[in-house]
Amino acid sequence: MSPKDVSRGTGAFTPARIAVTLLAVLALVFICVNTDEVTIRVIIPEVTMPLWAALLGVFVAGLLCGAYFFRRRARR
Repeated sequence: MSPKDVSRGTGAFTPARIAVTLLAVLALVFICVNTDEVTIRVIIPEVTMPLWAALLGVFVAGLLCGAYFFRRRARR
C-alpha cells in the first residue's frame, strides 16, 4: 500500500463513512426519544401511530433512496 492510499482515506474508516455513521446514530437516538402518539394524514386517510414508528419509516425510506441513487452513480 502506498502513502497515497493511506492519506486519501481509502480504508474502512473514511471521513465520509464516519460522518454518515454519526448522522445515522443521531437519527436513531432522535427516533427512540420521540414516543408520543401522532395523527398523520397520508393523502386521504388519517393514521394514529407512535411518532417513533413514523420517523423510523421515513428514515428507512431515506436510506433506501440514498442507497439507490449512490448505487446508480457508482455504476456509471
